[in-house]
Amino acid sequence: MAKTRFARTTGERGQALLEVALTLPLLLLVAVGIFEFGRAYQTWQILTNAAREGARIAVLPGSEDDAVEDRVHDYLEAGLIPDPDEADVTIDRNTTVAIGGGLASASRVDIAYPFTFIVLQPVARLVVGDSEVGAPLTISTSATMRNEM
Repeated sequence: MAKTRFARTTGERGQALLEVALTLPLLLLVAVGIFEFGRAYQTWQILTNAAREGARIAVLPGSEDDAVEDRVHDYLEAGLIPDPDEADVTIDRNTTVAIGGGLASASRVDIAYPFTFIVLQPVARLVVGDSEVGAPLTISTSATMRNEM
């Protein structure tokens, strides 16, 4: 009888709760990090494809810069990018590309977009206490294509 009473008072009832309390925040931080960086990668992919779409329009003879920017913004809207108007689109029609040992005239479309992490930036701001840590991350991409004659 005394043995069962001693075993009952030295039980491990709170150990599981303590282990969960220590590991759950780390597990949630890793899971949120995976989701956030997945969103950033998806945004980069959409921006890259939008630059390609803009470059396809830019290489056509007689195409205007407004048509290129409209195509890029339409692609960003179709890709569900929040605030596609914040994307900075730069068009350079006076670049070259190497083809078969020679150079050919080309057009280049650059896109820069301020990406904001939904959870990680506010958490980093709380930990560090610096407003620069929470600033949006600029994702940049470009596409270059040979001009059609």
